[in-house]
Amino acid sequence: MNEAFEKVTRKIRKEAWQLNKDFGLIEEGDLVMVCLSGGKDSYTMLDVLMNMQNIIDFRLIAVNLDQKQPGFPEHVLPEYLSAANVPFKIYEKDTYSVVIEKTPEGKTMCSMCSRLRRGNLYSIAEELGATKIALGHHKDDVLETFFLNLFFSGKLEAMPPKYLTDDKKHIVIRPLSSTRERDIAQYAAFRNFPIIPCNLCGSQPNLQRNVIKKMIAEWEKQYPDRVEIMFNAISNVSPSHLFDRSLFDFLDLKKTLVDQ
Repeated sequence: MNEAFEKVTRKIRKEAWQLNKDFGLIEEGDLVMVCLSGGKDSYTMLDVLMNMQNIIDFRLIAVNLDQKQPGFPEHVLPEYLSAANVPFKIYEKDTYSVVIEKTPEGKTMCSMCSRLRRGNLYSIAEELGATKIALGHHKDDVLETFFLNLFFSGKLEAMPPKYLTDDKKHIVIRPLSSTRERDIAQYAAFRNFPIIPCNLCGSQPNLQRNVIKKMIAEWEKQYPDRVEIMFNAISNVSPSHLFDRSLFDFLDLKKTLVDQ
């Protein structure tokens, strides 16, 4: 058990460090707001960032947005974070009632819930003076989002490891975005995190994300390296072989040929 735990720990840390090297997620002097939901992903992300503090001089603060879901165990995160000596703040925002009230019957709640949560987190980051906002999305989330956008939104877009918000006020980072969910699940099991289940996000049947997740799992079962190949594809883009004229000047290419 110890050997397996050490192996998955090294793997997750190595992937996060490589991501940091490639994309510059964490810099000296940063104040990183770690968005902690109480799920396996955010607990693992917190551990990864705390490990990075051994090498990089930056501060972090864990933030939980208590969305007032019925039965939410309010004591769990404060007790865990206090025991781990992690600075934290808990913010209470009743977005749960808003989502329940505003979502039409039969429609999924994820979009509105995510939008409200994101807006609140951005406001909190501004209040705290955070230089980075850390989210716990992993490699499987990245690919699922890519296919959701491809199949249902008609665009090639995933979840980048680092991006600037539309209002140009915040830099969002995803330290686990090159790490598989199964590795995070194994790590979380070894660490015995006090997981807080969500009875809103992902609780509805027939969510398109669940359909995509099942599709990818079936592909990978038949072709074991499929996920890694697909993930490599979104890191190896050829704009001149697509149709986006904002990324490649096809008209100028024609003029160049004529001039020759």
